[in-house]
Amino acid sequence: MREHAREVRNEMEKTIKCVVWDLDETIWSGTLLEGDDVVLREGIGSVIKKLDERGILQSLASKNDFDVAWPQIRRFGLDEYFLYPQVHWRSKAVSITEIAGSLNIWKDTVAFVDDQPFEREEVRFHHPEVLCIDAADALKIPGMPRMQPRFVTKDSRIRRKMYLDEIRRREVEETFEGPQDASLETLEMKMSIGPALAGDLRRAEELTVRTNQLNTTGVTYSYEELDRFRRSSDYMLLITGLEDRFGSYGKIGLALIETRGETWIIRLLLMSCRVMARGVGAVFINQIRLMAREAGVSLRAEFKVTERNRLMYMTYKFSRFREVENREGRVLMECDLAEIPPHPSYVQVVSTCGEG
Repeated sequence: MREHAREVRNEMEKTIKCVVWDLDETIWSGTLLEGDDVVLREGIGSVIKKLDERGILQSLASKNDFDVAWPQIRRFGLDEYFLYPQVHWRSKAVSITEIAGSLNIWKDTVAFVDDQPFEREEVRFHHPEVLCIDAADALKIPGMPRMQPRFVTKDSRIRRKMYLDEIRRREVEETFEGPQDASLETLEMKMSIGPALAGDLRRAEELTVRTNQLNTTGVTYSYEELDRFRRSSDYMLLITGLEDRFGSYGKIGLALIETRGETWIIRLLLMSCRVMARGVGAVFINQIRLMAREAGVSLRAEFKVTERNRLMYMTYKFSRFREVENREGRVLMECDLAEIPPHPSYVQVVSTCGEG
């Protein structure tokens, strides 16, 4: 069973999160710069929609005049599918850096599709971790193993919409004048925290695979492993969701807590990178602290130092965890439960942790 789980994790971790497309002779036939009357390549629209349905994000990296190219994209009815499009005359390697940064994903989860070998080689040189695909193979993309997530969840199907909602939030925040807490108040956030149910497990697995930066131990778990934890009397598997006046963020956090004995141990805590700036990571931890104090137990947490998760370490520190053991980057932390601050006023917390 453990070997099967390892194979599942290896497969899941290779899944592409974003496909970046070229335009000329890739999405369409013809070259805009040469004045061609471009035509959408047969089957490309279907490929783009199929990837979108699987929760794979998409963008553009094209050397073109945006004001000329974008109306063509809109004419083909594809403008809604591309997040943070990079249509300009700069290097496509630069464009991919911009896209990955805007989406807050690592470049090893990005694929780049282009008809020109030179462009693919340039991207490969600067970003060897990016999967480069010849546009001649574009119709084969949905069948590629890395384009097939193990599960397509409810959150997967609305992922693009959630990113579009986030763009709207950022636009509002950038124009807001005043302190951050006041800005967060305007979002009218509502956070749900409760035991993971059977219907949550596919998303829970997806969270452990997709969340690298804000994962306290870097561990991923399969659906089957999470289900065993959920059913065990020695563990508590919590999942949290978030919504605000712009829409739903979906399920954005997961915690695995070993609850046997007089000390609870947080074996895993992760948060989606899309929400960490909202301060909800600390809210999730505070809810666990409150539960531990109410149960009359002490609380510890495992932490494994990686190159990507320092922000989670700081979140623990701000939540009054201190190191009690450090063995070559494997850290055990203990929490002070004497004083637990109330949840911030800018988020309404609905907890069902005492139910079921």
